Amino acid sequence: MKKRILFTGGSGKAGRHAVPWLVNAGYEVHNVDLVPLDSPGVTNLIADITDSGQIFNALSMHRDFPDLDAGRGVQPFDAVVHFAAIPRILIKPDNETFRINTMGTYNVIEAAVKLGIRKIIVASSETTYGVCFAEGHRDFHQFPLEEDYDVNPMDSYGLSKVVNEKTARAFAERSGFDIYALRIGNVIEPHEYEKFPTYFSNPEMRKRIAWSYIDARDLGQICHLCIEKDGLGFQVFNAANDTVSANTPSRELARRFYPSVPFTREIGEYEGLLSNRKIREVLGFKEEHDWRKYVKV
Repeated sequence: MKKRILFTGGSGKAGRHAVPWLVNAGYEVHNVDLVPLDSPGVTNLIADITDSGQIFNALSMHRDFPDLDAGRGVQPFDAVVHFAAIPRILIKPDNETFRINTMGTYNVIEAAVKLGIRKIIVASSETTYGVCFAEGHRDFHQFPLEEDYDVNPMDSYGLSKVVNEKTARAFAERSGFDIYALRIGNVIEPHEYEKFPTYFSNPEMRKRIAWSYIDARDLGQICHLCIEKDGLGFQVFNAANDTVSANTPSRELARRFYPSVPFTREIGEYEGLLSNRKIREVLGFKEEHDWRKYVKV
């Protein structure tokens, strides 16, 4: 039987590409969001992640009318992928961004764990590294940015993601379940590659995110790899493509914009400063959508 996946936030920028990827990989995907996703093979439920009761119901009710026909009652989900969130600062008041993101994540993980769903993937963010939404210029501690970094954001969004990682770890500790947090880089949809020439000529535009990017379709692959990789307990993974989103070598970018930031190891000429080494080595990630396929240099 196909694995059943409950995916929160599947109608958002990342989700609307990751969800079809998972469907094409053979999963049954149920999207829980405030607006439905019109995509083949996807069922939808309108629910508010900040309401614990709604999330418990979303995880313990039928997905669609055909589920009634078997007469076997509600069938459990095999995994939860939680992307629903306020996606950045300056959309909602800061306290609302923090409340929705932290309480929503707590509710989703709590419901999944208490209902016995042993695989949970949550969306964290590159903003945990503390520079993206910082006041003024702020140096990173070191390059490349890897998962053992001392994350220290000063904004409500980045802080909410750090708290969510701690929430995930706490539930993994108490349950023994696998809960993986993805520190997602700047999500790029297929049509957005047309912006890259502007980024190349103005590299300062992307200095706050260390020139990171993740193709939304490659993010779908990462979710798939996380679903299939069992037994890791709590883990944090950077979710980024292999290289910087620039046609300038990585060390040259660092020297120009972050001259005081040390490197902890050797890197490839264009290797991403938000390192995806862990997902390549632990999960077997192989990017399919290098920006060079879509942008002429």
